[in-house]
Amino acid sequence: MGIFSGAYGDKRRAAAVDRLHDSMVAQSSVVVRRLGGRRAGEMSGHRILSSAAVTPEQTVGCFAQNTAAAVAGRRIVAAQDTTECNFPKRQKSKLGPAGCNGNTPGFFIHAMIAVDVADEAVLGMVDAAIWTRAAEPAGDRRKRDFAEKESHRWLAASTAAGTVLAGASQIIVVGDRESDIYQVFDGRPAGVELVVRAAQDRKLADDGMLFAASSGLTRLGTQTVQIPPRRVGDRGRTAVVGVAAGAVSIRAPRNGRRAPGTNAVLTLTLVEVVEANPPASETALHWRLLTTLPAATLEAAQDVVNCYRLRWRIEQSFRMLKTDGMQLEDSQTTDTHRLFNLAALAMGAAVRVIQLVDARDGSNRPASDVATAAEITAAVALAPTLEGKTERQKNRHPPGNLAWLAWIVARLGGWNCYYKPPGPKTMRQGWDRFAAMAQGFALATSTARNV
Repeated sequence: MGIFSGAYGDKRRAAAVDRLHDSMVAQSSVVVRRLGGRRAGEMSGHRILSSAAVTPEQTVGCFAQNTAAAVAGRRIVAAQDTTECNFPKRQKSKLGPAGCNGNTPGFFIHAMIAVDVADEAVLGMVDAAIWTRAAEPAGDRRKRDFAEKESHRWLAASTAAGTVLAGASQIIVVGDRESDIYQVFDGRPAGVELVVRAAQDRKLADDGMLFAASSGLTRLGTQTVQIPPRRVGDRGRTAVVGVAAGAVSIRAPRNGRRAPGTNAVLTLTLVEVVEANPPASETALHWRLLTTLPAATLEAAQDVVNCYRLRWRIEQSFRMLKTDGMQLEDSQTTDTHRLFNLAALAMGAAVRVIQLVDARDGSNRPASDVATAAEITAAVALAPTLEGKTERQKNRHPPGNLAWLAWIVARLGGWNCYYKPPGPKTMRQGWDRFAAMAQGFALATSTARNV
């Protein structure tokens, strides 16, 4: 039973999508010729991507269902962002305008992933929307309803988080400055908290301005913030920042169409963090964070900052999708339907690769965060066959947790237990072998039961 079991209206079709996804994870590639292995596998991949019965929405829904089971009882940051995929050599394609100048064919992916606040682990994909823009620009944005605008995607993803992550102990949706939209705060679903980096110097209820209100915030203390790496080879850095917080009441924008029932004023918490002494080669860290969470104490304000910092994991996922891993923009697929199906599968594969790489260092999280129940059953059977005679060659992790599964996958990828930890390539290749063996084990078990 794979991730897509029961989807697309046909067991064989779902199994073919599973194989394509597993091959993406193993090879960090979206080139269908490579993913298929043989000519028959390549043609199967093309048929699946072209099938009208296979849609990005169904694919994303399968990933989300898997994530929903992993978040139960946990405090979750749902990190969302948008990435742009450009294809400058596809001038005759059906893709709409993208790129800095709007002349490059391309499409957009707005994705949301679930991150465990306690250990910063990626638990899976929550939602994703994939679209291309019309050739003709949209009309005056101020005359359109919010639901008709591209910016509505930030609220739509927050709504999806409330549904998919309903089993979590707390849901905190995090977004960068592009998500600083009044309607996103005003329309947030019940049970969902928001942390958004402010971009707009908004008008306040007392006629003051948001950014100027920073001077009146309560100075709570300092905090050491781990700034994540921005690119391959970057190790990130730490920054010591001052932390201040207080309540602010912002007014609804006067421009644009206001939906019936929109609140004229919203009271939120503003948390400001400022780095006083950055390294000579670095820009000082300065975040203004608007949130629905309370931050009356230093500990509460630090928690808001930590939640926002976890947004880097969606950026990491996009890098794995594109430049650091899958190389989605190098795909030779030209049909829009096939390309969007490929993008949805590749987004899920990018998240899976990150999960496997994270697991190398050991984790107490359950293996079900990454593997299906059938795959875990197969892992139980495989585990003893991969152990050696010495203590160092034995899997010393508790059976059923993620570190235990990662050890099995690494061994299947060729890791010898003695030298450095397994690398990303070893983990990906190990997963490819493991997925194939798990499918064979499930088939053999099913056949034995029917005899």
